[in-house]
Amino acid sequence: MTRTLSERDDGNLDPASTPKSPASVRSVAVPALVAADLAAHLAEFTAPAPDAFAFLGELGGRLRRSNFRRATHWREMVRQVGLPVDFHFHDLRHTGNQLAVEACATTKELMRRMGHSTVRAAMRYQHSTDRRDRQIAAEMSRRAKAEKDRST
Repeated sequence: MTRTLSERDDGNLDPASTPKSPASVRSVAVPALVAADLAAHLAEFTAPAPDAFAFLGELGGRLRRSNFRRATHWREMVRQVGLPVDFHFHDLRHTGNQLAVEACATTKELMRRMGHSTVRAAMRYQHSTDRRDRQIAAEMSRRAKAEKDRST
């Protein structure tokens, strides 16, 4: 992302917007699980211009805060995939970044993926989970056993 189109609080679009910080200008690897679906979407729905919008409404208009839920059928999609009814679009950012943490991304790596320039901002997206705690305990056991076996 090298530029943004921000929607101001008054609903107007600001085409002169720039990313929040230099850290926001980045390339991010897409997980293989979604890469094929994303490529198919881009091929079918996105104009070939390098500055084309990747996601538009059904009639080709830009998605805005005021029409996003309606244009994407958000409530129905959330229900179909079994998410809580109060699941918000921004929760996807938390979910994706939590998955990166669980895949052993360091804080620095997470900051780069998220486009954050401060640890404090990145920490908002890291959540402690019981599942991850069990994974850590299992890895600690594996390493301690390997060390014990090596020394005997």
